[in-house]
Amino acid sequence: MTEKALRLGTRRSKLAMAQSGLVARAVRELTGREVELVEVTTYGDTSREHLAQIGGTGVFVAALREALLAGEVDFAVHSLKDLPTTPAEGLVLAAVPRREDPRDVLVARDGLTFAELPDGARIGTGSPRRMAQLNAAARDHGRTVETVAIRGNVDTRIGYVRSGELDAVVLAAAGLNRLGRIDEATDFLPLDTVLPAPGQGALAIECTAQDTALTAVLAELDDPETRAAVTAERALLAALEAGCSAPVGALADLLADGQIVKEMRLRGVVGTTDGVTLVQLSTTGPVPSTHEQATALGRELAAEMLAKGAAGLMGERAQ
Repeated sequence: MTEKALRLGTRRSKLAMAQSGLVARAVRELTGREVELVEVTTYGDTSREHLAQIGGTGVFVAALREALLAGEVDFAVHSLKDLPTTPAEGLVLAAVPRREDPRDVLVARDGLTFAELPDGARIGTGSPRRMAQLNAAARDHGRTVETVAIRGNVDTRIGYVRSGELDAVVLAAAGLNRLGRIDEATDFLPLDTVLPAPGQGALAIECTAQDTALTAVLAELDDPETRAAVTAERALLAALEAGCSAPVGALADLLADGQIVKEMRLRGVVGTTDGVTLVQLSTTGPVPSTHEQATALGRELAAEMLAKGAAGLMGERAQ
């Protein structure tokens, strides 16, 4: 008798379906079992309010987690940057696969790069983190940009540029890569200009803690280096007591000496959305071999950032 198909919970957007499709194929190869996608509509998908007003990107996660706990799906795939830093009771983060490109990209009219945008260019983004760093970067080059709050899927956002309503929009490189649309990017924003959201480019695969057999199977998809990096980034976010929609950027990467990986560097930024004030710091330590070591790296940098005044730049701090 063939085993019944595993049910993978996913949001309905094209990007979420593409991401979940990648995981479904990997699980099929691992187990030989069929995997069916179960579409779940989240409040974040149906609400037209800005994310900061409806509780940050965690609103994309709650319905999927409820479906897991109710036994309606066997496991779920999230964009890791959408995942609240507080663990969910009864659920386990079974795998963090190898990360995609963590950078942000610009999709601009006429093929323009960020440096080529005219003074006063209108750039669409729903992210306070991006707004803070884009405004600061423009100011560093003696220009101004107008950051315009937008929401919607990739097609909607790029549509603002195609229609001439905006000069450019900023999107995650990982999303465009997974959709096979990275050629629409007109500029890759350097990491020393715009740090990504904690966990950006990585996926999170969750299942119930009681399903130990499935947890063990999914663990085969885990990439230890990616998990260590995103654990440090998310520990920074949590220690700042900041929510997913706070203007916080973070990236942990491995520093190699030739072929030998020596250390992990964690960079963080917090800023006011107008870009006038930024706190940017980094720390370097041994490559974490445990969750606790990665967490300690994030907390250490957060403490330094708070000492430099980061708390006052985030608006209302999330508990």
